[in-house]
Amino acid sequence: MLNKYLHIIENSFTGYFNYLITEITTPSWINYFYWLIALSLLVWLLEIFIPWRKNQPIFRKGFWLDSFYIIFNFFLFSLIGYNAISNVGVELFNDFLALFGIKNIVALEVQTFPVWAQLLIMFVIADFIQWNVHRQLHKRAWLWKFHQVHHSVKQMGFAAQFRFHFMETIVYKSVQYIPLAMIGFGIEQFFIIHMFAVFIGHLNHANVGWGYGWLGYIFNNPKMHIWHHVKDLPEEHPYGMNYGLSLSIWDYLFKTAYVPTNGQNIELGFAGDESFPENFTEQLTYPFQTKKIKK
Repeated sequence: MLNKYLHIIENSFTGYFNYLITEITTPSWINYFYWLIALSLLVWLLEIFIPWRKNQPIFRKGFWLDSFYIIFNFFLFSLIGYNAISNVGVELFNDFLALFGIKNIVALEVQTFPVWAQLLIMFVIADFIQWNVHRQLHKRAWLWKFHQVHHSVKQMGFAAQFRFHFMETIVYKSVQYIPLAMIGFGIEQFFIIHMFAVFIGHLNHANVGWGYGWLGYIFNNPKMHIWHHVKDLPEEHPYGMNYGLSLSIWDYLFKTAYVPTNGQNIELGFAGDESFPENFTEQLTYPFQTKKIKK
């Protein structure tokens, strides 16, 4: 049994390394690496030519740090170990189900649905789960210590989307696994959903002032998300607000939406962020080094 898991770990490392090399050397229409570069350049050009905060430099504070976070959280973290850990976790879960004679937990076979329906179902379910997880990142003190990395951004730009602690990936994916495992999706559909979410996230953190009109009540947008990063939280939202990742509708439905005025020049961050580390290594180790957790 142990050899099986060791074999999974070995294959995970070599498999993901080969996948990463292929992503870089073999461009295609479902290539994460080049789609990420293309979307990042597109949104960055929007920031350059139609900036919302006109006094903010193109290479804003934290630009290069956030750019490294994109590469780390999108690719390197999986290479370092997440891919192996998640594959072992899935196998352990399947072995646990096998003890009860359960081969899988698929409850809804969506492959028989039209492609547009598959995309819509996955997008809505995944986003609702993420909205709930995001709320907990703010409300639970031990989770907030990791989420502070993301809220340490002082000048917003597209790359700020990926300034987050690697533990957030573990939390998000762990919570999402069972609900999404109950629904069957193809790899191509997942790619489309993921890159669409990346594009929305880039725009939400970009230096653009879009609100999307009435669509802003459905999709998260820069004018709404800037208030999620405000340093001085309002009394009625002591843990934060505007938790939506791609969709804003959850915040309006559950009364966590907050867009009081134009947030173009509000101060970003969190209370006490003056002492928060500004380099990558110290930000990753900070939550583990802090003995006493405060919120």
